[in-house]
Amino acid sequence: MMYTMKISAPLVKALNNQISMEANAANAYLSAASWCEVTGYDGAASFFHDQAEEEHQHMLKFVNFVNGQCLGAIIPGTKQPPKTYKSLESICKTALSNEQAVTKAINHMVDLAQKDKDHNTFTFLQFFVNEQIEEEQQFENILQKFNLLGRDKLAIYEIDKLLGSLGSSGSDSEN
Repeated sequence: MMYTMKISAPLVKALNNQISMEANAANAYLSAASWCEVTGYDGAASFFHDQAEEEHQHMLKFVNFVNGQCLGAIIPGTKQPPKTYKSLESICKTALSNEQAVTKAINHMVDLAQKDKDHNTFTFLQFFVNEQIEEEQQFENILQKFNLLGRDKLAIYEIDKLLGSLGSSGSDSEN
């Protein structure tokens, strides 16, 4: 018989909700990448494609963790993301807001794991605690560029180039 750590029902529900959040985030970033691609923002398209892949990998980490506890992960349907966007800046603002919601959900799971004295789940979640610090900081830095460089065509061109440099050729340590 396989030994499994008992995870409380509220924490199992939160872990499965997180699978859904990560899947929706992956689709939202893919939609943003698609819009950027047809709008001519090649750097941003590459960046958001990478973000979509990263969120997909995060979803798989949660699926594998839940399944590893013999709980059976719930694979969700996803929400239809927007097809068009007002601007590159609006995508980045939405992304920051979404990342902040993910941070709140991760912190909630950490709180539950601590309350339950569930060290296994708590340890698993530490990767995501650190990841969310980086994600929020990244989008805050990108949004700061709009304030520093402006919103005219040349500024947007420079921000697009910057986003391209943050893509897979950048210093992303995510696997």
